[in-house]
Amino acid sequence: MCNFGSIDNKARSAYADRDSPVKMTPFVGGENMLNRGFLIFSFCLLVVGCSSEDGSAVKIGFIGPLTGGVSANGIGGRNSVDLAIKLANADVTKQYKYQLVALDDECKPNIGIQVATKAAADSSILGAVAHYCSAVAVGTVDVFHKFAMPMIVWGAVLPKITYGNDYPEVHRVNGTMINQNDVAAKFMVDLGYKTWAIIHDTTDYGKGHDKYFTESLEKYGGIVLGRFGVTADQQDFNAELTKIKALEPDVIYFGGITPIGVRVRTQMDRLNIPAIFQGTSGIISDAYIEGAGTLAEGTLAFREGDSAERLPGGKMFLAEYDRNNYSSPPEAYGPFAFAAANLLIDAIESEGPDRKKITSYLNKVRNYNSVIGKITFDENGQNMVPLITRFVVQDGKWKIWEMSEYADNIRSLNRQNPK
Repeated sequence: MCNFGSIDNKARSAYADRDSPVKMTPFVGGENMLNRGFLIFSFCLLVVGCSSEDGSAVKIGFIGPLTGGVSANGIGGRNSVDLAIKLANADVTKQYKYQLVALDDECKPNIGIQVATKAAADSSILGAVAHYCSAVAVGTVDVFHKFAMPMIVWGAVLPKITYGNDYPEVHRVNGTMINQNDVAAKFMVDLGYKTWAIIHDTTDYGKGHDKYFTESLEKYGGIVLGRFGVTADQQDFNAELTKIKALEPDVIYFGGITPIGVRVRTQMDRLNIPAIFQGTSGIISDAYIEGAGTLAEGTLAFREGDSAERLPGGKMFLAEYDRNNYSSPPEAYGPFAFAAANLLIDAIESEGPDRKKITSYLNKVRNYNSVIGKITFDENGQNMVPLITRFVVQDGKWKIWEMSEYADNIRSLNRQNPK
């Protein structure tokens, strides 16, 4: 069996005192990855948990919503981690073989704490790629810290996940909602819109989006006419939308995730509200378009990072994803989950199967090459993701704004563009 114990105190002290930069394992992408002799080890592409030299597999956890209203995002994330493990197991240069342990947090904080505790208490699981939903991640960081288990967030965007505590085990490869909302507010004001009504769910996720969007909007001169908090399982928004209709805002800003977003957009139509519908990264999924149907057309949303096709390793990632015949797409945050899994695998390859060593490695990551671009963790474990991409739904697909017919004024948004 692999040795999951700690190094002795003297060795640990020597390691902690090292000030040399961590040795980066370059991202293996494009032609380099495709030319690595996969056929010789094709069996490992079919079996996630191949045996290591000592007869056991090194386990990596994945936690995300595999059932429920945002399960499409969770399944896409899980598949992306699974892909990273399959490719690692087919790589002849790797020291270990890896096994995926996937757990369903249902996008519910109480369930998330249960499954995080289950994973963290299992010493054979060396680290986790965890959480799409911010409300869940906020609740589980204490668990990962308690059990000294390194984790990398792959989708949740609430700032206090990384900035709320001084937990060395907690990292995040995707950005936060602060920059996302600043870019969103400036972009919409620059288009000429002036007034907003805000609907947000009353979880930490929704309240965070409300806070940061409002702050940015006021900075750029936009006006909030009214705001409405709604519960995560609310079905009927007639009361809120009736009040919003009377306010006549240019834009309805929605801070929440896909299931509520679909309901709000559908019920806006029933009440003949002509406002633009603007969402957050929480609705950038195929599931939103499928749920809203033709009403999704013209919906705007913003997300940190670029689209998968334009990421540094995006084409390779999508090609390998397709080659493995997953039944569901990777969704918006699949590349982030893939990057997090590769980073965790490289940490294990470099430092061995020891949680504390893996955590120390992750805390020294600077300019790590990944499918999403360079990863650099600050002192809080937060990756610096400067790029925020603007999306609009056109013809049943999320398109980058600059590549859409809306940007070229061939099409107009729901309410006539004031410029």
